[in-house]
Amino acid sequence: MADDGQGRLRTEGGRAGGAALAGGEILLSVGLLALALLAAYRLYLRWGTRSGPGGAARQGEAAALPRMKRRDFSLEQLREFDGARNPRILLAVNGKVFDVTKGSKFYGPEGPYGIFAGRDASRGLATFCLDKDALRDEYDDLSDLNAVQMESVREWEMQFKEKYDYVGRLLKPGEEPSEYTDEEDTKDHTKQE
Repeated sequence: MADDGQGRLRTEGGRAGGAALAGGEILLSVGLLALALLAAYRLYLRWGTRSGPGGAARQGEAAALPRMKRRDFSLEQLREFDGARNPRILLAVNGKVFDVTKGSKFYGPEGPYGIFAGRDASRGLATFCLDKDALRDEYDDLSDLNAVQMESVREWEMQFKEKYDYVGRLLKPGEEPSEYTDEEDTKDHTKQE
């Protein structure tokens, strides 16, 4: 570049500077497009294949499961329905057990709420905590929660009742399971539809 005598800069070779500028803009556009495609691909990997390898097959298998007959669960029995050992996913809220299998992209092993699968999710939902520390390995009577947290648990319970099948109760230690008849089971499932 050189001074043209009037205080303006001129480029050597005349138009070459303009072509270089246009080439730089094209390169910038291509680079931004590449970044956008990379970001879209990474989002697809994270959310589109949420359940990992064979995820579509697992979701199809879960969708094909028949409705679960009504029964009550101990914590140990509930844990086997975590979506990893068994395609069916159950969780408990406020002493009630729900089949959340149709929400496996949320509650499955790779889902954002997968920590609740096969567990009593009441404390975690009440305190809005997704850490393992919020979940108890033993029966949790929730007696230390405050009124606002207990109201939150009841609201979560209502949301689960509206969206998922209620399949039974979470048993307290020493409590005996209820005997459900086929008629009760059918009536309750028909009422939810």
